[in-house]
Amino acid sequence: MTGTEDENIAARSGGDADWARLDLDRAGRTGDPEVIFGAGKTPEQVVTLLRQLGQRHGDRAAYATRLSAEAMTAVAAELPRARIDEVARAATLGPLPKPYGKVAVISAGTSDQHVAAEAALTVRCFGSEPVRINDVGVAGLHRILDARAEFDDADAIIVVAGMEGALPSVVGGLTGTPIVAVPTSVGYGASFGGLSALLGMLNSCAPGVVVTNIDGGFTAGVHAARIARRRPA
Repeated sequence: MTGTEDENIAARSGGDADWARLDLDRAGRTGDPEVIFGAGKTPEQVVTLLRQLGQRHGDRAAYATRLSAEAMTAVAAELPRARIDEVARAATLGPLPKPYGKVAVISAGTSDQHVAAEAALTVRCFGSEPVRINDVGVAGLHRILDARAEFDDADAIIVVAGMEGALPSVVGGLTGTPIVAVPTSVGYGASFGGLSALLGMLNSCAPGVVVTNIDGGFTAGVHAARIARRRPA
C-alpha cells in the first residue's frame, strides 16, 4: 500500500477509513491506546491501522494482536521498524513504555505458548515487566514448586493452562498475589475447546483467582499490567 493511499484514508472522517473508526482518544480516557485485533482483517488493513496508530501515538507502541501469517509478512515488509512476535502472533510499532512492576506469566505446557506469549507481550505493551515461567503444569507438580521463587515477588500473576485447568488453583495455594487465570483451548475431546478448563478455573477453591475468556491472553495481560504498574515507585 502506498503512502498516498494511506494519506487518503487518514484524511477521511478525521483519520478513519470507511471500514474502520480508530478510537484515537482511548489513551486519554483510559491511559492506554487502542489495540488492533487482527483476526478477520486483511493484511492491508492491519498495515494501514498499525501505521495510523503509530503516527498518532508516536510516544507509545502501536500494537496489533491475533495476526495471520500473511498479515505478519505484510507488516514486516511494509513497516520495517515493526517488531514481529511470531509466537504471540502479534506486532508492535514504536517505543515500548517504561515498565513498572512485575507480572509473572506462568504456563502449564508448551501447547499453551501462543496464549502465554500474547499475555506477556500485552503486559509489556501496557507498561509492566513480564517474567515468563514455562512448562510447569500439574502433571509434574514439583516443577511449579521449584519455580515458586520466580513468581513469589511478582505484583500480579497470569496463569495459562488448558486440559482440566488446575494450575491456577495450585498457584493460588502458594501465594497471596492477585492471579488472573487464562483457560486455553488445548485438550482432548472432553475439554470442549477450553470449556472444561474455564469451568475448572471459575470453580477454583483458591481465593484471589479471577478468570478471563478462553484463550484470553490479551485481556489477562491488560488486567495484570494495570495492577502491577500501580506499585509505588
